[in-house]
Amino acid sequence: MIRKIILFFFISSCSFSVNAQELICNVRVNSSQVQTSDRRVFQSMQTSIYEFINNKKWTNVNIDSEERIECSILININKKISNDEFEGSIHIQSTRPVYGTSYKSTLFNFIDNDFRFKYLEYQSLEFSETTHISNLTSVLAFYINIILGLDFATFSEQGGNEYFNLAQRIVNNAQNTRESGWKAFESDKNRYWLAHDLLYSRYSDFHLSTYKYHRMGLDILAEEPEDARYEITEALEGLKSIYRENPSAFILKIFFDAKSDEIIKIYSGAYPNEKARIVNILNEIDPSNSSKYQAISQQDGENR
Repeated sequence: MIRKIILFFFISSCSFSVNAQELICNVRVNSSQVQTSDRRVFQSMQTSIYEFINNKKWTNVNIDSEERIECSILININKKISNDEFEGSIHIQSTRPVYGTSYKSTLFNFIDNDFRFKYLEYQSLEFSETTHISNLTSVLAFYINIILGLDFATFSEQGGNEYFNLAQRIVNNAQNTRESGWKAFESDKNRYWLAHDLLYSRYSDFHLSTYKYHRMGLDILAEEPEDARYEITEALEGLKSIYRENPSAFILKIFFDAKSDEIIKIYSGAYPNEKARIVNILNEIDPSNSSKYQAISQQDGENR
């Protein structure tokens, strides 16, 4: 099995025929709450954002078109403040394929309600890694780097740090902007803290757990379910250090918002002792979902 996986990635790394963009991102702008008779600006906005994300090369890595990261961005506009300024939320999701299956595992699922930005119809969207030009493009680029980092982190330990550092740079560039979501004092669960947690040395176990959960767990689950569940259990056990350091760590919310339903399904075929162990772990590190995790104990394990 391991040799098959290594061969697969070796062949993939040698077969790039094009220098494709990294993302295939579905973009939707919902303006139903805005009272206006002219919807053209929102269609233009959606097209501009789609092209900004999907037509730009975000890394130096050569990626085959079939290996692009699938994600989606939903922008809900609640208010049109002026002719060129808007306010609302942005919902970002990304997935990762699981080796040997058609299943796609959710890596990121987050709604950012601090989204205020300017946009002029048909304007060109510009972004710089060294300065804060536009809140719209800075927010988009920030989450794109989070998506890239989380994906790369599932394939190698510390594999996402380059992109998390870029996200941190975007946060630093935005410290003097009037728009919210970038500063530590505004909230304990915003862009500032997301970048912080992903790079904080005392939360470093997150990266090992992410790698083990996906690469050593999910990717072998179809062929070696017992070994895979063991690795996933060990990966989740590794998150205890973060919870004990800070029970309200934003990084834990991000992880379990993406993974809680998946974890329940993974252990549907587990043995009773496995179920008891994982429920105890989850009740400690994700107490907000403890009632949900009782479903693990109630499953009869008929799929084992």
